[in-house]
Formats: sequence, C-alpha cells, structure tokens
Amino acid sequence: MRQASGTLVVDTHGQGLVEFTDAVLEWVADAGVSEGLLTLFCRHTSASLLIQENAAREVRADIQDYFATIAPEDPARYRHDDEGPDDMPAHLRVALTAVQLSIPVRDGRPVLGTWQGIYLFEHRRRPHRREVAVHVIGT
Repeated sequence: MRQASGTLVVDTHGQGLVEFTDAVLEWVADAGVSEGLLTLFCRHTSASLLIQENAAREVRADIQDYFATIAPEDPARYRHDDEGPDDMPAHLRVALTAVQLSIPVRDGRPVLGTWQGIYLFEHRRRPHRREVAVHVIGT
C-alpha cells in the first residue's frame, strides 16, 4: 500500500468555475499510485469543488446563474455580511455543493468520464488563492 498527500493551489479571478483537472492528473501521476482512491478537500468556506462537464462553456455559465438565483447577493436577506454582500451567499453556495471529492484511481489516473472535469467553484467576487488538499492511497 502506498499513499501520498500534498496541496494544489488554484488562483481564481472572482466568481466562477476554475477547472484544475490537469493539475490533479499531473499530481496523481507523480504520486505513483496505479489503483486506489483520490481525495480532494477544499480548505475554504466560500469556495467548493465540483465534477462537471468540461466541454461546453455554457454549462459553467448556467451553473453560476443558477446559484446566483438560489443564493442571491441581497443584503436585506442575511445577518452575516462581515466581508460584504457576497459573504453569506458564498457560504450558502458551499453548503449546497461540496468541499470534498473522492475519485477512484485506475491505471494511474483518476477515473473521470469523457466530459468530466474537476473544478474549484469560487463564490466570492474578488480573486483568491485557494488551497486544495490532495491525498491518494492505493497500490
């Protein structure tokens, strides 16, 4: 049994989905595990992780629009606004998505579907440098 752990840094440009599939693929290849389980964990409360289609850009735009509708930036709705009007909506959007993903590894690669990509979903308006803890265990 082998395992490896580390951190991937994802720079964002404000709200939106940032694909970092290639960084994950490279990290797993370097870890040298051919069969096992990969865990990704976003170390933030206002950004989350998604596996989503990576071919059509419209998918990302539609997802962002949907989350803006169900957790809008409306100061009259929320008590928590310590960091501005996008603060509480960001926390709600994280609560509706995930901060952790588990992906099987086979033949030294995460087992993703043809059109699946790994995304960090930035829920704040300003750019951030986000950390994703990575761990793989297997043979």
